Amino acid sequence: MSEHMTAPPSPPAAAMEVDVCIVGAGPVGATLACRLAVEGMRVVIIDRAALPPMEHPAFDGRAYAIAAGSRRLLEAAGVWRNLPMPSCDIREIRVTDGRPGQRPSPLFLEFGREDASEPFGSMIEARALRVALNATLHATPGVSVLAPDEATVVRKADGAVITTRSGRTISARLVVAAEGRRSPLRTQAGIVVTRLPYHQCGIVCAVAHERPHEGRALEHFLPAGPFAQLPMAGTAEHPNLSALVWTDGEKLAHRLAELPADAFTHEIHRRMGDWLGAVTPVGRRWVYPLSAQYAQRYIDTRLVLVGDSAHGIHPIAGQGLNLGFRDVIALSDILAGVHARGGDVGDSSVLRDYQARCRPANMLMLAATDVLERLFGNDNPVLRLARDVGLAGVNRITPLRRAFARHAMGL
Repeated sequence: MSEHMTAPPSPPAAAMEVDVCIVGAGPVGATLACRLAVEGMRVVIIDRAALPPMEHPAFDGRAYAIAAGSRRLLEAAGVWRNLPMPSCDIREIRVTDGRPGQRPSPLFLEFGREDASEPFGSMIEARALRVALNATLHATPGVSVLAPDEATVVRKADGAVITTRSGRTISARLVVAAEGRRSPLRTQAGIVVTRLPYHQCGIVCAVAHERPHEGRALEHFLPAGPFAQLPMAGTAEHPNLSALVWTDGEKLAHRLAELPADAFTHEIHRRMGDWLGAVTPVGRRWVYPLSAQYAQRYIDTRLVLVGDSAHGIHPIAGQGLNLGFRDVIALSDILAGVHARGGDVGDSSVLRDYQARCRPANMLMLAATDVLERLFGNDNPVLRLARDVGLAGVNRITPLRRAFARHAMGL
């Protein structure tokens, strides 16, 4: 070859071929990727944010209540064993009704250790789950992680082609939208979303307290919205630690979150009482606007929606993330069966099975949380009496109480 001749251009890189392409590496998308790979599927997951194998962010007060069924999923996906810090079992849940600064109603509902053969759930710090997910994604054979990167998706009847900003081309049988409430893939598919604003915000933080919580959680219904105390694993600095999530009107929630530490502590005491002794806020305070929404369908050609891309509910029962994990359980079960038979995981009949299994149950949960919010989120004396009697009635009927507990546990 003459020194003046140039070498021919390199041929384009061959398209990566996968069974499933997941767009969005939040807790739901990342867990789905790991779970499908455990079943032998080839998976690529794409996210705009970098996902280093290990991160060590500072404690920030945010935590997740992981229901028993969701914990089993995280164990099966290989995520749970990679948690870098201990979880805390929820072994008792007391549900009460009242007003700030007053003693709660003597009529209450309590789920105790005798109501379930295992903990109702586990509390884990948000940062711990993120570290575990990132580590598992990078360590699981069959998962390719493209992050930070962005995807452009073209879906046809026989498959999908995904091109990334970094220049990769991916051929997939199925695309999963796990992008959150503002899912671009959902919008691209023309799937209509119905939104229900609550004109409320949730305040999220953590507190250290004087007495041990002994695995007990509190859900205290107040006229402005629920106040929840959730037990967390202690640290060397704070051996007794809990997460708080409480709801209030939009303007008041922001004002409360900006209070000086002593005034903020006083507001916590007015809602939680003193059963844990003196409390001290720890870490940051977060304020999130609250709303519910639901997609009119979960599927399109070679596309499924999971998690917040499909639905978002009021946090009144702490089921938002767990509802997304239920999507993962259903979808991974269905796809694993199809894959084991050598079938097409993106076939329309497969996607219809997923929608039929998930959407009705998710709509029931959305309706239930919406009714709970409207029933408990007011100060009407007639409704107050009715709901207090209702709580006490469920508390007295052991089979009904245990049925409620199993449903909340996702079992």
